[in-house]
Amino acid sequence: MKKQFWITNDPIQIDDVVDKVVRPEAGAINTFIGTVREFTKGKRTLYLEYQAYIPMAEKKLQQIGAEIEQKWGDAQTAIAHRIGHLDISDTAVVIAVSTPHRQDAFEASRYAIERIKEIVPIWKKEHWEDGTSWIGDQKEHQSYEHHPPTEEEMKKYD
Repeated sequence: MKKQFWITNDPIQIDDVVDKVVRPEAGAINTFIGTVREFTKGKRTLYLEYQAYIPMAEKKLQQIGAEIEQKWGDAQTAIAHRIGHLDISDTAVVIAVSTPHRQDAFEASRYAIERIKEIVPIWKKEHWEDGTSWIGDQKEHQSYEHHPPTEEEMKKYD
């Protein structure tokens, strides 16, 4: 795959993401691997279901990469986010950032995951022992009672 930023239904191969940022100028490559946890706010999660408006989500991931390059200069970023059914401990997101020095790689990686939660149209549905809920935006500021926004609703933000 040639893309640096992508959404996938398939399990994410961590090396595929890291390989996209390997280069001779990089003295550091930082990776962030987000996984599905079993307990959220004291409730036992059985599994998650992620959905995304893929065209916009990939554009927003690319935007985050551009923001990182602008903010940290000589940085390269690759991000993959999985959608669909994810079990406990499955990998949901992988971020790889390479920079000449480690501090920048650490900071840029943290920046990337926070920006994903702020601007990328990805929604998760938590399946608990006692029910389900669409969490809404990934910062968990908005929830959706029955379903995430439709693709048509999201196109107005394109």
